[in-house]
Amino acid sequence: MDEKKTPVIGLPRALLYHRYGTLWQTYFESLGVETVLSPVTNREILENGSALAMDESCLSAKLYLGHVQTLIGKCDQVFIPRYSSLERDAVFCTRFEGLYDQTRNIFRASGQGFLSCDIDQRNRHGERDAYVNLGKKLGFSARDARSAYQSAVKVNEKQWRERVEAQEEEYRKPGMKILLVGRSYMLSDPYVGRPISDYLKSIGVSPLRADVTDRDAAVRESGKYSPTCRWLMSRELIGSVLLHQDMVDGVILLSAFPCGPDSMVNEMLTRKLKGISILNLVLDAQSGMAGVETRLESFVDIIRFKEGAPV
Repeated sequence: MDEKKTPVIGLPRALLYHRYGTLWQTYFESLGVETVLSPVTNREILENGSALAMDESCLSAKLYLGHVQTLIGKCDQVFIPRYSSLERDAVFCTRFEGLYDQTRNIFRASGQGFLSCDIDQRNRHGERDAYVNLGKKLGFSARDARSAYQSAVKVNEKQWRERVEAQEEEYRKPGMKILLVGRSYMLSDPYVGRPISDYLKSIGVSPLRADVTDRDAAVRESGKYSPTCRWLMSRELIGSVLLHQDMVDGVILLSAFPCGPDSMVNEMLTRKLKGISILNLVLDAQSGMAGVETRLESFVDIIRFKEGAPV
């Protein structure tokens, strides 16, 4: 393939980018395709995304549209894969199935190109085949696309394994530890989720993330609480809480308003977790850190009081 004709692919730094970003970037890089990232989240991106989204959209979806907007005209195609299921009984939120069509419709007058692939194991559209077909769509051979996908998976898995191992070490260190239970695209976002971790650190608390876990082990463990929960990321979070609840001093359930899966799962965890302090934080487009910091500080003070430490 003529390198000069390869398109520039835009990657919105939101939603599943925080789960698959390394895989996507390595895949395109292995094919010699240039990628461009949207900026890190800021207030302007959130406000612009909120103006584009339907009122009932969750905070994370509003952020996503804001990130897509920053890429309009700066790349040939914005990559928006459809993730439906990785296993027959483990599905993603339906938002990820409709995201490509919804986004393309919102920006239909912009002239921007969009690129997608379908990952739906229930209908025999496996991840590997999806990325092979994506490569062919871009003009590469099936062999090159397969090789690029395999390289991307290897890099992604190595990086993930290192992150999990590093965090497991943190569980064994002394000091107060609080488990943040939320989706990667909430906890990793520098404007929405990361300030919560930063504030906890500033008051002497080690924030640990439930999403950074051995995913297979977490999914198996989650069946003890809810054998019927089908949302893959929810199952991972439930299982991670079960695996680590005895290693932390408190749990913060962090979700984006009005996330349906989180509202159900967090209610279940609040009812079933015993003997541990729990704080439920629901963030929306109007959330400010001042109020959040007050709640975090009070939560930490309550834990210290219960443990007999000076407040």
